[in-house]
Amino acid sequence: MRRSPYSPGANLNPVEDFRKMRRIIAEDPDWSLNIVPCLSKLCLQSIERNFEGKPIFEELTPIQKDFVQENLSTSLPLHVTANLISDGVYWKRCCEQRWDLCDVSHYGHSWKRMFFERHMETIIELFIPEVTETKTVLVMVPLCRNYVKRLDISQLLPPIKEPQNEEEEEFGLELASDNEYDRPSLDHFDFNILLDKLTKLEELHLVYRVKQCGMNFEWKMFEMTTRDCESLAKALKSCKTLKLLKLHQSHIEDEKCRLLVKDLLDHPSLRELDFSHNLIGDKGARAIGKLLNRSKLEILNLCDNEIRGLGAKAIAHALSKNSTLLSLNLRLNRLRDDGGQAIGKALLNNNTLLHLHLGGNELTGPTAVTLSKVLVQSNTLKSINLSCNNLCVDGGRALEEAMSHNTSVTECDIRLTEVDKQSVSFINQVVWANQSLEQKRHAQESKTK
Repeated sequence: MRRSPYSPGANLNPVEDFRKMRRIIAEDPDWSLNIVPCLSKLCLQSIERNFEGKPIFEELTPIQKDFVQENLSTSLPLHVTANLISDGVYWKRCCEQRWDLCDVSHYGHSWKRMFFERHMETIIELFIPEVTETKTVLVMVPLCRNYVKRLDISQLLPPIKEPQNEEEEEFGLELASDNEYDRPSLDHFDFNILLDKLTKLEELHLVYRVKQCGMNFEWKMFEMTTRDCESLAKALKSCKTLKLLKLHQSHIEDEKCRLLVKDLLDHPSLRELDFSHNLIGDKGARAIGKLLNRSKLEILNLCDNEIRGLGAKAIAHALSKNSTLLSLNLRLNRLRDDGGQAIGKALLNNNTLLHLHLGGNELTGPTAVTLSKVLVQSNTLKSINLSCNNLCVDGGRALEEAMSHNTSVTECDIRLTEVDKQSVSFINQVVWANQSLEQKRHAQESKTK
């Protein structure tokens, strides 16, 4: 009689036939009691699958929320997830899937803030006037306004230029004047539709340019128009939470500067203004001088413009009455001694400025003599940069004498100024001594706290 392979006396080999060791024989050979998921996990998986139609998140425990964030699809519509999914793993996954470089430290260590700021920046940078619908931007406002604190716009696209026929090319000037009303309503993105709605926006960085334009290059792609300027000025006025405005490399000249400043007067929260690398001259500088006395600016950067003596005198006049400005950067302008001496005399009546940069302004000895008086009198100025000027030996000796009485300046840059090496050495020694005093002072203050 043949012995059954499943009789108690059979020679069992689990490696040859794992079924012989099982208590339950199922149709699925991979089935096992050990891999049956618990009911709570099945419920969470069901929530994930049906999240778009029936989102459930707030009712979950913290551990369950973490599980959902780790497994939820990153392709879900933003109107479902934006105001429901809290900052965490889900938004980290969304960021890392979309962008190669994701440094969350630049966004207050908030992945959700990173996602919505960069998402809004992309929408604005790809916006084409008269082509892209405004609702593309407006539909995002309710979803992102609680998370966007900074916008860094690296390009703004102009309207699409329609090709001209032979007749238009031949009589282009006449047709342009006759059809002025046919121009697009805007030259670039209209910030009026957006800034007043972003109730937590604190920083705005703008550059009017087109990246990777290739053979389609035109100078007009790299400047803001008058209509752009008027529109932006109104938008800035409406954004009451804005603390920092950086508008650089956009060919801003005097008239546009005055238009912008007009609507920034008495702004309740603006603390830092950066108009560097533009074309601002004396008239624009006079407008900025007026802004200094009708704002709470702490940092002003006018580096690489076309400000000369008259403009510097206007800024100096405002500086002599100002009590909020901490940093002034006038590097790479054309102040010369008229402007440099005016700034120096103004500082004799100013007790708040900490940092001054006058590098590359064609300054000579007379300006160095005036600033040496400031160094003797001032106890607040921490850093001064006079590099790339022609101060000569006499100017260097005046600064050397002044620094021998100074205990507050911890940075003094006089490179490429034709100053005698002995004067440079002495000034550096005084600066190092002041730095040591500053460190000791901070150490004592930290102990008392």
